[in-house]
Parts: sequence; C-alpha cells; structure tokens
Amino acid sequence: MPALPFDDAEIEELVVRFNAVMAKEGTNVDDLGGNATDDEVAETLQETPGDLSRDEITQEIESMNDEQKDALVALFWIGRGDAEPEEWEATKALARQQHDGLVSRYLLGQPEVGEFLTEGLEKMLEYGVE
Repeated sequence: MPALPFDDAEIEELVVRFNAVMAKEGTNVDDLGGNATDDEVAETLQETPGDLSRDEITQEIESMNDEQKDALVALFWIGRGDAEPEEWEATKALARQQHDGLVSRYLLGQPEVGEFLTEGLEKMLEYGVE
C-alpha cells in the first residue's frame, strides 16, 4: 500500500496557504477611485512587497526533502487527473525525472493548485493510502 511522506493535515494546511496566496493579485492599484473604507478591502487582496505569505510557502516547500517534493507534485497531478492513485510510485518517479527548477515555483504557477492538491489527497485516501 502506498504511503504519503507527510500527513493529510499538513497537506490541508498547505492548501489553505496556497489558496491565500493564489487569491491575491500581483499588482497594486495606487488610486482605486473609491472611498477609503472600500479601498482597504481591495488592498488586502493585493500582494505587496512586505507580504511574506508567498515567501513563506516557497521556503516551506523548498525545505522539504526530495521524496516529499516528488509526492507533492504527484498528488497535484493525481488531483488534476493526469495520473491515478494506482500509479503513485510511477507518478512520483516521473515528478523526480521531470524536476526542473523550484517545486514551489511550479506549484505556485498553477492557478488551481489548492483544488487539485485537495482532490489528489481525497483520491489517495479513497485508494487506501497510509
């Protein structure tokens, strides 16, 4: 039976953090043209240079060992429908083989990363992962 190199609570926490980062816009609009109360809401949805959430998630992923990084990408691919839980070991091997650059950059570049990681985890739990 396949095993994840991290527990499902870690993945769920990572998904929450991915969703928080992905919800933000990359640009800052200097003059929103509205009133000050409304402007505060829009500013919270914009990524700013002092916003550590993207840096923190990058550091967290890049501090994982190679097995964990491969498993994270494999989980994403399974959630996206590129592989099936039965192909877990082969999918992890493919993730390692295709590894080029930072895993965090790859995952942060995927618009629905949180959704696909959640779906991948659900599929793996249904399959009986330990």
